Amino acid sequence: MGRSSLHVTLVFLGYRYERDVERIARLCFGEPVGPFELRAREVTGLPPRRPRLYALALEDEGQRVTAWQAELSRRLHEAHLYEPEKRPFWPHVTLVRGKRDRALPRLDDPPRLAPELVRPFTPERATLYRSTLTPRGAVYDSLAELELTRGPGME
Repeated sequence: MGRSSLHVTLVFLGYRYERDVERIARLCFGEPVGPFELRAREVTGLPPRRPRLYALALEDEGQRVTAWQAELSRRLHEAHLYEPEKRPFWPHVTLVRGKRDRALPRLDDPPRLAPELVRPFTPERATLYRSTLTPRGAVYDSLAELELTRGPGME
């Protein structure tokens, strides 16, 4: 998985008609949002006993990303474009995903994060992606973007 594939999924829409892309972008990116502050917490495997993926769990300072995700979920649901997840939103970046039929090796001692990785960071943009599955993994194409606003003193 390349660096360009790393992202936090706010809402996974699944298959949607091309004609809905502009409407989805308007619903999601029609107004400025942010700033958000995130911080890497730990690498974790899910499910814990027989992990099928490893992810970098993120701390959502002030629950602002979580609140925005809930708002996006509500808007898209009301527009009949999304069925909200049953499980609560979990801010994370998927690092590796195994095949459906077999678990990944278990990490009994998860790696410690380097100090530069645990510093708070502010995401620069939100992107509406089209993902295309290939034998080498998903390929992401940007369909629309929103530059996230910055607070005073944020560079």
